Amino acid sequence: MRPLVAEFISLLQSCKTTMHLLETQTQIIIHGLEHNDYVAPKIIRACALPKKMGYARKVFDRIPHPNTSSWNAMFKGYALSEFHREVVVLFRRMKKLDVSPNCFTFPIVLKSCGKIGAFREGEQVHCFVIKSGFGVNVFVGFSLIELYSSGRVIEAAYKVFGEMVERNVVVWTAMINGYISCGDIASARCLFELAPERDVVLWNTMVVGYIELANMVEARKLFDQMPKKDVMSWNTVLGGYANNGDVKECERVFEEMPERNVFSWNGLIGGYAKNGCLFQVLDAFKRMLIEGNVFPNDATLVTVLSACARLGALDFGKWVHVYAKSNGYDGNVYVGNALIDMYAKCGIIENAFDVFKSMDEKDLITWNTIIGGLAMHGRGAHALSLFSQMKKAKEIPDGITFIGVLCACTHMGQVEYGLSYFQSMVDDYSIVPQIEHYGCMVDLLARAGHLTEAIEFIKKMPREADAVIWANLLGACRVYKNVELAELALQRLIVLEPKNPANFVMLSNIYGDLGRWKDVARAKVAMRDTGFKKLPGCSLIEVDKTVVEFYSLDEKHHQSEEIYATLKGLTKLLRSSGYVPDIEVLGRESVMSC
Repeated sequence: MRPLVAEFISLLQSCKTTMHLLETQTQIIIHGLEHNDYVAPKIIRACALPKKMGYARKVFDRIPHPNTSSWNAMFKGYALSEFHREVVVLFRRMKKLDVSPNCFTFPIVLKSCGKIGAFREGEQVHCFVIKSGFGVNVFVGFSLIELYSSGRVIEAAYKVFGEMVERNVVVWTAMINGYISCGDIASARCLFELAPERDVVLWNTMVVGYIELANMVEARKLFDQMPKKDVMSWNTVLGGYANNGDVKECERVFEEMPERNVFSWNGLIGGYAKNGCLFQVLDAFKRMLIEGNVFPNDATLVTVLSACARLGALDFGKWVHVYAKSNGYDGNVYVGNALIDMYAKCGIIENAFDVFKSMDEKDLITWNTIIGGLAMHGRGAHALSLFSQMKKAKEIPDGITFIGVLCACTHMGQVEYGLSYFQSMVDDYSIVPQIEHYGCMVDLLARAGHLTEAIEFIKKMPREADAVIWANLLGACRVYKNVELAELALQRLIVLEPKNPANFVMLSNIYGDLGRWKDVARAKVAMRDTGFKKLPGCSLIEVDKTVVEFYSLDEKHHQSEEIYATLKGLTKLLRSSGYVPDIEVLGRESVMSC
């Protein structure tokens, strides 16, 4: 019998598919071993691996008297499937049936208590730990320290730590990390200095503590004292400088690194992106490919594509798309989402939709990105059609989805649809409207000419309107020549953005459209009184695989003479085709922008 049991256990451990598992289980039942103390836990474990916990539970419930290993297999399966509440509930049942847990039971249950914030149940498990005689067990003690630390009950965590007879470096790390997570860096450092053994993980934990407090001086000092540094240690400091906005030091650490992996490159590239150094993102990516020691992963490609989207670097983004396809990332949902976003923001919505259609796997971000992209391009009907498809696909929309939907209604001028979707968001999906949703509704009403309704909507909002909402209303007032509401909007904007001269420019243009030149002059004086100038318009254009910035009335570019000569030629060509510029409007705007 023993060789047969061993053979079935081996078969269960090697099961790769559900069909293989069912065939093996059938043979186990035929031989009458389904309730065997050694085989039964392995069946449950095999069922739990592919996250088929419903089936695993049926198998478990058929066992007349499951042993501790079977209970543990269920606990582990539920925990791996993120069903932590089921772990806690099942443990209660185990206690009622008087089944004795072992040292493998408690760590899983305690971790699940921490995951769902069930700290009262965790304390009850702690009492049971003591009664069962497992209070001195290293693994159980470690789990208790993690539980109390996650609940910010650091005194209880330290009490457990102090009562432990055996404390290895993992336990010391857990206790120090507990102090760090509770913001007590001083106690963490004291304990760190007392630790009898310090491995690279413990050193990194302490360095991360200082990084999280933005104390890079102390973090670097401690890092320099480390006796042995691995690539993870270097990446930790690299990321610390990036997260704290010190790009120069981030670059310096990167150059100092004796060894780099993909996370090192991602730290540098992500650091550039996080701090707005978008040109450097592209340069670092090119360098990564040229050096060729480390290959990009999906996170690298997503960051680079996002930078392309923000820069409008369409050609470079297309090249990254080709690279992603040729390196097996064409089915990656994260890369697919970044490609949709890049194409949409670079103005090629057709390519964005082609990527969307080609994706076998779509998540909520996929739907949100394409719906928002279509709305941004004025393809409102298409966006709303996709929203209907999204609901049919059983994907539950969130607040970002409805921003795209409301923007689509705005571009279509569909006020009734917009109001209906806004109400549906609250009633059908229990989404609390944020300031962005209210902004979309005000923009929808204002663009459609319902300025009075827009003001009434603002008054009924449960929160104060922000500068974006009032600026949108001010813009609509120019279209519909409503000076009274424009002046009201400007009064609010002066309070919210006292240093923004662009708002005075907008009101001045409204006065100019109505021929009220004295009011134009008054607005110009008010703008000058702010002491700030309107920022010049800026555009980006991709030339020879690099992105070049151009500013309004820019004369600093080394080819400015050729550029203006070309612009003059284009103007002549437009005039010959019947184009007549509105010089009056252009003149007023240029005067106000000075």
